[in-house]
Amino acid sequence: MDLTSLFSLEGRVALVTGGSRGIGRMFVEGLLAAGCARVYISARKVEQMEETIAALGADRVIGVPADLSQMDGMQHLADEIAKRESKLDILINNAGAAWGQPYLEFSEAGWHRTMDLNVKTPFFLTQKLHGLLTAAASPERPAKVIHVSSIDGQRINPWETYAYQASKAGLIQLTRRMAARLIEDNIVVSSIAPGAFPSEMNKAAKHAPDASAAGIPAKRIGTAEDMAAAAIYLCSRAGDYVVGETLTVDGGVVNAHLPRHFADPGGAG
Repeated sequence: MDLTSLFSLEGRVALVTGGSRGIGRMFVEGLLAAGCARVYISARKVEQMEETIAALGADRVIGVPADLSQMDGMQHLADEIAKRESKLDILINNAGAAWGQPYLEFSEAGWHRTMDLNVKTPFFLTQKLHGLLTAAASPERPAKVIHVSSIDGQRINPWETYAYQASKAGLIQLTRRMAARLIEDNIVVSSIAPGAFPSEMNKAAKHAPDASAAGIPAKRIGTAEDMAAAAIYLCSRAGDYVVGETLTVDGGVVNAHLPRHFADPGGAG
């Protein structure tokens, strides 16, 4: 067994939405390190995208500005990829939005923006790229689609981010249903549920990592290596038989966090 080829992405072409910063950039760095020939990134902020391209290498990272909250933005991105590539091996649906407001004040605008970008966009962008994905796919080497969900779709948190938590739970279920359909075309769909990683969406982890780590069983926040490793695993031969699953990458928050406030059922203490 050759471990190098097991985790290699040599020669593959990938697209990472929201790939210019935070977790998206971590994915891009990992895909490049594993051997991807080209990684396309999309973002609304052109300047930020250009900075990432300059830092990671314009020879292998290509930016396509797009507003993926709109159907025409999704179509524009799909068209631009199709102009440049005959196939797409990997799609990581990472672009997302969060919105927090008190329950009695929560706005319809915030609800729609969050639900659209976090659930609608992964579905319809994948649909629009279906031809390129199937062109790359075979039973021996399936194409890969990864939805980036969140541990907030697996358990509730204390913050009033109602639409965000609901959208991420919905995306996990959508992953399963899309996986059941797309495996027919040799496309493997899975999901990654990140915990605390430094990003603009998680400013606490970015600016106060020690405080964030206090509630994590692994006693630290996530790193670029943690997120890159998850993506490389799922995108490579190593993850070919992992279909419809959500890989939780959170240092144990969901599955290894023991509550401390319950009374001992044995009556002690």
